[in-house]
Amino acid sequence: MSISDLFDSGFKKRNEDHFAAIVRVAMDDGIITDEEKEFLDRLAFNLDINQSDYKLILKDYQSHPINPPLSYDMRLERLYDLARMVHVDHIKGDHEEILLRKIGVGLGFHPENVKYIVDKALTLVANGVNLETFIYEIRHMNQ
Repeated sequence: MSISDLFDSGFKKRNEDHFAAIVRVAMDDGIITDEEKEFLDRLAFNLDINQSDYKLILKDYQSHPINPPLSYDMRLERLYDLARMVHVDHIKGDHEEILLRKIGVGLGFHPENVKYIVDKALTLVANGVNLETFIYEIRHMNQ
């Protein structure tokens, strides 16, 4: 096995785990709506997840760990994806927000700050900001 094969398999695994975390949020209410399905389809394409892996992840999404990205910007990108999924699902309940906070901690956000970060993320996504604005606003929310 070459080094590039190791990199590719690790990259693929991280994308699958990230996708599974988003599926976990989508499946929290027990169903995937048409809007969520469209989002998952686009996300799977963007993360280079093939159809057979897509189906396996949907079936067994809880077996994938939440692997925190190393860079803060990558954490914010993943949080952005998750917050968009919660927003698309029109989730307003405490249970879903608690789940998103748990995933936020799993992504590497500090437990003491995750509630504030998730609340800000959901507000930004509800306001329709793009990824660049999202990252900027989260990075500068304490200044």
